[in-house]
Amino acid sequence: MRTIQYALLATASLALTGCFAYTLDETEQAVITRFGEPQGNPVTEPGLHFKVPLADKVNRFEKRWLEWNGDPNQIPTKDKKYIWVDTFGRWRISDPLRFFQRMHDERTAQSRLNDIIDGETRNAIASYNLIEAVRATNRAFEDEEHVENERREELGKIEVGREQLTRQILERAKAVVSEFGVELVDVQIRRINYVDEVQVKVFERMISERKRIAERSRSEGMGKAAEIRGQKERELKSIQSEAYRRAEEERGKADAEATKIYAAAFGRDAEFYQFMKTLDAYPHAVDSSTSLFMGTDSDFFRYLKSATKR
Repeated sequence: MRTIQYALLATASLALTGCFAYTLDETEQAVITRFGEPQGNPVTEPGLHFKVPLADKVNRFEKRWLEWNGDPNQIPTKDKKYIWVDTFGRWRISDPLRFFQRMHDERTAQSRLNDIIDGETRNAIASYNLIEAVRATNRAFEDEEHVENERREELGKIEVGREQLTRQILERAKAVVSEFGVELVDVQIRRINYVDEVQVKVFERMISERKRIAERSRSEGMGKAAEIRGQKERELKSIQSEAYRRAEEERGKADAEATKIYAAAFGRDAEFYQFMKTLDAYPHAVDSSTSLFMGTDSDFFRYLKSATKR
């Protein structure tokens, strides 16, 4: 019996404590309302706090930074390019009392942020050409040498750039949401893409440009190959010409040396030299298919005639 009494007493004590007190952790802040009306300043310190039982209600809100993820929107740019823009942001509840009075809860705040940030994104994107939302600087393209002059002029130079464009969206949206007790710290463009109808044409144009670049590279390669072959032919002819020149020089030296030897031999025995040269000439002058008519007093047969007399 006494155990049951102790249990009932403990339950009543916990119930009374729950009616009089509440706790907040480090990630929470609260607005106390009495019959729906806010009471005093927001509670932002963690720990144990007290309230009027039954009449007061604790409305808890996040103190941490919260995510906002927008839905992709189809937006036309200033140069009439239709694109999908996907954005995200980070925000927190900076004034819980004002937030409670204007938004009441996070779901309503997320919906309101959708309207505000999406609207500012649409205004910013529609005010600039597509290149402003894509590029942040005017640095040269990696394949700048392959970009045609008219294509380069079409792309143009950026004046604002993606980073400054997102800063504009942030600053304009921040000024609006601050009225709701919300601090917007960052807005970024997650992704930009063409709509399906335009995307097909863009891919076709990219394929066409790449084919043209490939054809140009192939043509340049063929020209370079022809240049290399021409250089090879010139070098080959130069080598052959140099070899022929050196061969002729060696042949000339050999002929000169042979002539020198022949002259020395002729000087020692002119009759024998003339005899040998005449014998060398016979096989070249007369063969089995040659008919030769000469007088017997011809110098060509002088040695044969003298041999017959002997």
